[in-house]
Amino acid sequence: MLTYIVIAAIKSLVLIHVLLGAVAYTVWLERKVVGHMQNRWGPTRVGPFGLLQPIADGVKFILKEDLTPPHVYKPLFILAPMLSVVLALTSIAIIPLGNQLPLGRWSTALQITSSPAGTGDINIGLLVLLGVTSIAVYGIALAGWSSNNKYSLLGSLRASAQMISYELSLGLSLVGVLLLAGSLSLRQIVDNQSGRYFGFLPHWYVFPQLIAFFIYLVSAYAETNRIPFDLPEAETELVAGYHTEYSAMKFAMFFMAEYANMFTVACVATLLFFGGWSGPVPKFLPPLAQAFVPLFWFAVKVLAFIFVYIWVRGTLPRFRYDQLMAFGWKFLLPLAIANIIITSLIVAWLS
Repeated sequence: MLTYIVIAAIKSLVLIHVLLGAVAYTVWLERKVVGHMQNRWGPTRVGPFGLLQPIADGVKFILKEDLTPPHVYKPLFILAPMLSVVLALTSIAIIPLGNQLPLGRWSTALQITSSPAGTGDINIGLLVLLGVTSIAVYGIALAGWSSNNKYSLLGSLRASAQMISYELSLGLSLVGVLLLAGSLSLRQIVDNQSGRYFGFLPHWYVFPQLIAFFIYLVSAYAETNRIPFDLPEAETELVAGYHTEYSAMKFAMFFMAEYANMFTVACVATLLFFGGWSGPVPKFLPPLAQAFVPLFWFAVKVLAFIFVYIWVRGTLPRFRYDQLMAFGWKFLLPLAIANIIITSLIVAWLS
């Protein structure tokens, strides 16, 4: 048990540092990619190719004066950004990143929430993950309410309504995959995607569930408040609604949570639709290297999903708020329900 606790603590520390580093450099990547799409350079001043810009931004946020307006409700005003970051980091702990990692006499799964034996994950991992991510709306709602500012409150209400509305479509889009996999375990869902369709196509659920993936993709943009669904602010405003009164690191925490949530939805898409860490593993590699090759394939698929996120930001205009809500309730939600009905009928017919 002591060994299990030590290994879990080490995995937690490593994953948090890797995730926070990935969040910082995703901001750099986004600025570079969108800059080139718009015929600009993006960050170039700090370090080669601007690679030290995330570090400079982090130092700037730490050293900036942290102002707390006198009219706010201070306990919840301070709790809101912390809640957003903690929940964003907690959801990553549930996600399996690969197979077993040999450590001398012991082995452990590349996942924080593994069993004391070091194998497997919780058998309702997807439900736990959806439950943790759904609580993230409280961070935004509390930030707007505790600011005691009518504009912050309106911004938080817009963002909360958007997140709750599209969370329905996002959750229902995954039901078709669950019907095909017959399990709520994320590791079991990945294992069920081994093999080939017609001898050459990977046995990924994105092929029979292409409509579900489209629903998930669009809902993920709205769930994480990203363009073309970044409506925490209104159409004519320049400030972003619910965090108008925040500054310094409390302001940065909301953006850390947003980018960490991007990685969460990218990981879920990789696990449920693109076979997770499945990919060719060279047999001539030593056992330790073979354990890290699936992690490489997982990272490649997640980064491809992140690139699509950035690509859409540099391509599509923002929706109006009425268009945003109508698209979710009148199109995506009925489409998700229809996909569940058709998938269940096909599964029942084939069984």
